[in-house]
Amino acid sequence: MDDKMNGIERVFSIFKELNQIPRPSHHEERIADYLCQFAERLHLEYERDKENCVVIRKPATPGYEGHEPIVLLNHMDMVCVGMNDPINTPIEAYVEDGWMKAKGTSLGADNGIGLSMALAVLEDDSIVHPALEVMTTTNEEDGMSGAAALSKDFLKGRKVINLDSEDYDTITTGAAGACLQFHRIPIKRVPVTDGNGHWYRIKIEGGLGGHSGVDINKGRCSATIPAKAILKAVCQEEEIEVSEVEIGEANASIASTGEIVIFATPAAAEAFKKQIDSINRQQREGYPQDPNITCCLEACGGRNTKITKEAIASLVDGLDQVPQGMVKMSEAMPGTVETSNNVGRISTETDHIFVSTHTRSFIDADMDRLSKDIVHVFKSVGADSEVIMSAPAWQENQQSPFLRLVSDTFQDVLGWRPRMVAMHFVLEAGFFVQHYPGIQIASIGPRIVEPHSTSERVELKTIVDIWQVLLELFRRIQ
Repeated sequence: MDDKMNGIERVFSIFKELNQIPRPSHHEERIADYLCQFAERLHLEYERDKENCVVIRKPATPGYEGHEPIVLLNHMDMVCVGMNDPINTPIEAYVEDGWMKAKGTSLGADNGIGLSMALAVLEDDSIVHPALEVMTTTNEEDGMSGAAALSKDFLKGRKVINLDSEDYDTITTGAAGACLQFHRIPIKRVPVTDGNGHWYRIKIEGGLGGHSGVDINKGRCSATIPAKAILKAVCQEEEIEVSEVEIGEANASIASTGEIVIFATPAAAEAFKKQIDSINRQQREGYPQDPNITCCLEACGGRNTKITKEAIASLVDGLDQVPQGMVKMSEAMPGTVETSNNVGRISTETDHIFVSTHTRSFIDADMDRLSKDIVHVFKSVGADSEVIMSAPAWQENQQSPFLRLVSDTFQDVLGWRPRMVAMHFVLEAGFFVQHYPGIQIASIGPRIVEPHSTSERVELKTIVDIWQVLLELFRRIQ
């Protein structure tokens, strides 16, 4: 037990090191450098590809040379929420009542804790194991381009333990496919010359937000919902113009905040407060599970230009036709969302309005159909659309000897048997199944609550438990 506890302490200290290295999606160079230096310090073989994915290989301990190699799979990027400058902002974590949390930002436990476990294994020569490949990908949270671009020979093992799971009592054996798309509605900006108006900011805040997969059917009010209502009301007011729209934090998150900057006469702004009060009431009534999301109007600094009402109307028209949230529940998997769509971000740029949509489904054909329908909607309002990522769904055979072994290990180590379920989040497993024939994947991890939000937290005891299960799995896999 002492060796196990020494190892788990190193897991926590490595996680602290990782959180000093900002690692938003698309900016993983420094964390990839850290992984390569980690391997060099331990004199371990490693490879780094053009996407900054890194695999570190460690030989089997004596007596385990004949056992099948094991792959420990994680991703190095994280969804950065609550950070004004995520490329340069380290994370300040703290422990409270048995949970680790972050001060004002997302924690990065998704997937930093799993990665910390894998690195702690590499570092500890007292742990017995078959040959290991610690595989760490990039951009998992915003396109999965790292996994999609892996070469066919980058990975040798065919038994994969994916440590990117948030459900402690579960072996994830399947995941939805996903299609991330960016849409751009052209706009014209015109100078603001009316001296009778003032500048105001409509703030949307207090939403629970959360993961746009696992939280999509929990009755949460995306900030895009009140934003659409506000913009629709603005389109009907002659004395109110829009200059900026900024909604949402990340493409893979349910939007929890937003800001709309308007130019209006004082009388029009005062009257518009009644519209905002009405929208607040509608949100409270329609989303009782998300009671604190609210809109308010306040004075703000001036802008130089405004956006034509025609462009705002086009945005509203598009949002009216695109689903937000759960689309269909699964008949084959009771209680599981089968298909969903999330409008993650809306942003006014120099010459266009940017909108991201993240479509998920366990049925690849349904995901493809809904994604194309969304493109058709945005095309009808004059937008161009771009597919950023299309990841296939993934489903393991729950009766396979490998998954039974993982389940038995939970039973023997922790005294209970985990559920085997397919989850409505997206994992890179679909790409790995495509790239590496014969691969088998089991996804496990500690209890992480509210990932992709400033409320993200991980339960410490469950990290210890998963660590013990992992060490026992090393001994058992033949």
